Amino acid sequence: MQYRTLGRTGVQVSTLALGAMNFGRIGRTSQDEVTAIVDTALERGINLIDTADVYSGGESEEMVGRALAGRRDDIVLATKATMPMGDERHRRGSSRRWLVTALEDSLRRLGVDHVDLYQIHRWDPNTSDEETLSALTDLQRAGKIRHFGSSTFPAYRIVQAQWAAREHHLSRYVTEQPSYSILQRGIETHVLPVTEQYGLGVLAWSPLASGWLSGAIREGGEIATSRSTFMPQRFDTTIPSNRARLDAVEQLAKVADEAGLTMIQLALGFVTAHPGVTGALIGPRTLEHLHAQLAATDTTLSADVLDAIDAIVPPGTDLAAHEKNDTPPALLDPSLRRR
Repeated sequence: MQYRTLGRTGVQVSTLALGAMNFGRIGRTSQDEVTAIVDTALERGINLIDTADVYSGGESEEMVGRALAGRRDDIVLATKATMPMGDERHRRGSSRRWLVTALEDSLRRLGVDHVDLYQIHRWDPNTSDEETLSALTDLQRAGKIRHFGSSTFPAYRIVQAQWAAREHHLSRYVTEQPSYSILQRGIETHVLPVTEQYGLGVLAWSPLASGWLSGAIREGGEIATSRSTFMPQRFDTTIPSNRARLDAVEQLAKVADEAGLTMIQLALGFVTAHPGVTGALIGPRTLEHLHAQLAATDTTLSADVLDAIDAIVPPGTDLAAHEKNDTPPALLDPSLRRR
């Protein structure tokens, strides 16, 4: 396993990190399965586990907490807040009121007294940067979080938050967690240049593009991945963006074969090759998935392979931009762009 410094924190993290979104009812995983995945990941050198309060309604955090019992100090533990945790209007967002409560809930579910990285899961347009950063700074000073970061923030929001921290003399976000894969390269245009400029660590989610780059999806075959069962629109090949992904996958499969790599090795090697990326978050649902992903631990792609990837999906290109989850609110809500 290789390790890199997480931004300017001084914390050393593995280039492959364990994402826990599939733990619990989302991935239909039992506690025994989760514990076996965590055990194997730690044995193979992974030292960062990332979860969120919203994953299976808190079940993921509970499972991670039980799997880590007695060895909390061995890992860098990360979780997130801001996504809705119920129908009540205040159980979401990044206000001080909710973040204080959400963190206490996460600590209880995880069975720990602090987390190493607390992330704002999505930008909350209803809350000022000063309000959020002030709350996070106080939680940090209280010893309940060591560092905090953002997730899926547009570049301009990352910049604005950095300036707000400076203006109000508050602690700042030290990481960003964006979607990044061979098929979703849009962050190369704005986000990664900004994170590099401000020295943020970058933990890329969905490096296998929701399974498109797992090797299980090929032309002429049935698409029967776990994600396709509850996100059918993302895999309907009559939709132009999905057709474009399938065409790219077929070309990428040839590149992988010629390089003697699996599709997973190609995909993960691509993400970790970028100098602005600290690590890739893998989200195995089974031990078999984990072993296939761990095979990419020491994968280094040659310049020829990277050039071949660029020829298939040009730098800065998103083949499914609508799935990035960072669309400005005014594009989604007509009332925000009309008088």
